[in-house]
Amino acid sequence: MITKHRVTIHDIAEKLNITASTVSRALNDSPRISDATKKAVQKVAKQLNYQPNNIAAALRNGKSNIIGVIVPTADRSFFASVVRGIEEIANNLNYKVIICQSYDNYEKELQTIDALLNARVDGIIASIGKNTEQFDHYKKVVEKGIPLVLFDRTTDALEVSQVMIDDYLGAYKVVEHLIKQGCRRIAHFTSPKKVSVFKERLRGYVNALRDYDIPYDEDLVIKSNLQLEDGRKSMEQLLQLDQMPDAVFSASDYGAMGAMQVLKERKIRIPEQVALAGFSNDPFTSFTDPPLTTVDQLSITMGKVTAEVFFEHLKSIDKRNIAQKIVLKPELIIRKSTLRQEALQEAQLAEKVH
Repeated sequence: MITKHRVTIHDIAEKLNITASTVSRALNDSPRISDATKKAVQKVAKQLNYQPNNIAAALRNGKSNIIGVIVPTADRSFFASVVRGIEEIANNLNYKVIICQSYDNYEKELQTIDALLNARVDGIIASIGKNTEQFDHYKKVVEKGIPLVLFDRTTDALEVSQVMIDDYLGAYKVVEHLIKQGCRRIAHFTSPKKVSVFKERLRGYVNALRDYDIPYDEDLVIKSNLQLEDGRKSMEQLLQLDQMPDAVFSASDYGAMGAMQVLKERKIRIPEQVALAGFSNDPFTSFTDPPLTTVDQLSITMGKVTAEVFFEHLKSIDKRNIAQKIVLKPELIIRKSTLRQEALQEAQLAEKVH
């Protein structure tokens, strides 16, 4: 049956000639209502396509069993996997997740926070957008006593729990691996934005060079948005230098993929002439030619841990929860794009055979 207005419990009550309070109790499985009445109410509710008003219920009960999750973009494997981890924990606890995208837009992020608060969500889990440098909209969440947990892209400007990987360690491991493969002129693609993850990856790059007595060269550090086309442009820029790099470490897999395209078009051998490494372990990295060395950010694990921290706060009687900072250890995944020594040995062996 199609109705022109939103069906309410009053419509169900009128149909069954019972009170609205009886309908409400029946829908909430109250032990005070007989099984026969519950079945009748559920049958009519289905016929009328009744949808409960979650906001009204949240106002009455003080909770909605809904969590708002804000990600910069949902079409990236990393964020999609984090959301999957969050949902696995949330669904097991009978909570639903509303996924919102900020598109790295500050105004959009601010509007999203307001929309989630108006929807009476029980809490918010977020990864801060690249262009967000002021955090009053997040402070508003905290001031309202609503649980807020940040993941991946975080900030110390907010006294809230954070879950992240050790971006510094991941970057350090990549650069150390490249150095051990004989690379000495290692370029780095980073972001101009003041985002913690990219700052930490740059710091790992710089310190690894320092620890192995390799001088830092600012011409080898290129800032961009780290997308595929940015990787292409950055690689073209490096190839215009008097001496091209013998390795490139990109703070994103997409930037590394763009660089790989340019190198292959220029017939520059990977990894013999230029070794390539990315960061994130996006699914495509295992299918490139050669497969791309990268850092696994443990996305599903991050999602699960973030959700667990969130629910710890949610069930806490003391709403002044102590902020936790949980740092996961990343895993360096070594593939052929950086195995320079092995590739050079294979090339020498092939020359001897011919």
